[in-house]
Amino acid sequence: MLTSRKTKVFFLASICLSAASFSQAHQVSKGYEKPTDPLVVQNLEEWQDLKFGLFMHWGTYSQWGIVESWSLCPEDESWTQRKPEHGKSYGEYVKNYENLQTTFNPTEFNPQKWADAAKKAGMKYVVFTTKHHDGFAMFDTGESDYKITSSKTPFSTNPKANITKEVFNTFRKEGFKIGAYFSKPDWHSDDYWWTYFPPKDRNVNYDPKKYPERWERFKKFTFNQLNEITSQYGKIDILWLDGGWVRPFRTIDPSVEWQKTIKTEQDIDMDKIGMMARKNQPGIIIVDRTVPGKWENYVTPEQAVPEHPLSIPWESCITIGDSFSYVPNDHYKSSQKIIETLIKIISRGGNYLMNIAPGPNGDYDPVVYERLKEISEWMDKNGSAVFATRSITPYHEGDFYYTGSKDGRTINIFHIQEKANYSSPSDLSFTIPDNFKPSSVKVLGISSKVQWKKTGNTMHVQLPQERSRLKYSTVIQLKQ
Repeated sequence: MLTSRKTKVFFLASICLSAASFSQAHQVSKGYEKPTDPLVVQNLEEWQDLKFGLFMHWGTYSQWGIVESWSLCPEDESWTQRKPEHGKSYGEYVKNYENLQTTFNPTEFNPQKWADAAKKAGMKYVVFTTKHHDGFAMFDTGESDYKITSSKTPFSTNPKANITKEVFNTFRKEGFKIGAYFSKPDWHSDDYWWTYFPPKDRNVNYDPKKYPERWERFKKFTFNQLNEITSQYGKIDILWLDGGWVRPFRTIDPSVEWQKTIKTEQDIDMDKIGMMARKNQPGIIIVDRTVPGKWENYVTPEQAVPEHPLSIPWESCITIGDSFSYVPNDHYKSSQKIIETLIKIISRGGNYLMNIAPGPNGDYDPVVYERLKEISEWMDKNGSAVFATRSITPYHEGDFYYTGSKDGRTINIFHIQEKANYSSPSDLSFTIPDNFKPSSVKVLGISSKVQWKKTGNTMHVQLPQERSRLKYSTVIQLKQ
């Protein structure tokens, strides 16, 4: 999906990731700079309250059911493999891939259906791929004809042809914060992958210092597209910039494998872009992934969850299936697995950005709606322990995970088992902070009173027979 597929992950030099159940991980940059703009600080605080968001990777590649963009990259990695039926040579493959524009017609596109299902499931913000590395714009850019609204694209005649606009307007109307994913590299642009030279890897295929005029054109192209997105599509809360190899050469971390491939300066002037975005959208959160400094307002571990709480804003982006892009018959995670992952993430102070990929027809697989419905049933009972909470000591002990209200008056304890089917025990004992003196104890989703006692800093809770109705977890809420 993003900038790296097989990197070791370091969290601020010392914090590890638990990635045993994940196939990929993503480098998180060091040197976080806390924003000072009061509007950005406020937006980040509100965003940290949301906890659960929807990520969507969608483009012409969905028609082939392949990885997003990466098959165009001439790196020999597992995720860049090309199918012979799509082109025998690299040149033929690229031609056929770009020709997907002429057949892309997702007539079942209905963002209201997505927003309704996501909202019921407790999702509160959306990040949509306005343009991935392949350069195909899912918005009506004036900078390129390689876009969803081009006359070359059959869907351009549809009243909802400007997909980004439709997604943003629909989700905004439902109360979601709006995030625009945008790839800094553009493999379709002749000013990034200049056709005079063959591409060698994911990076620019010429030396920007040797051909400064060409690089300046690319910088202007990127600036203009981001100006379009942040000035023509209503309120945007998050600008989520991917493609971390497009960065000032001085910011490269030589300990990171994929950053070793960056051989040339690829500075696109983030100060100019960031200031423009903030002028267009005061308070916008900017996520310049993996590039340390003032434009990486939160960090984004990919397909992984940190083992310990982080002291900075963060978000795990994790797929509902195995792939960020649509793949027929993908292996979708169970609702129990999704809930367990959410609990781990929020107990460590992060947000869970779950990726769902629409198919070529413009809709999700039916199984996705089943998962979202099951999640919504759990959220209806347990949402008060999820939203507007923060990590709290002791964070995680055994099968117990903790969150607390921001005013410190409520502690939520999640019990999970990570088995095929959750079965709530009749008795639970767990640690609470020494200075917390509960006056009431309840099990969310159960109407019966529960028996409890506090011994030192240990709580003992007896659950009634009603516990048999609990799915995925037991959530105990303590108030003082």
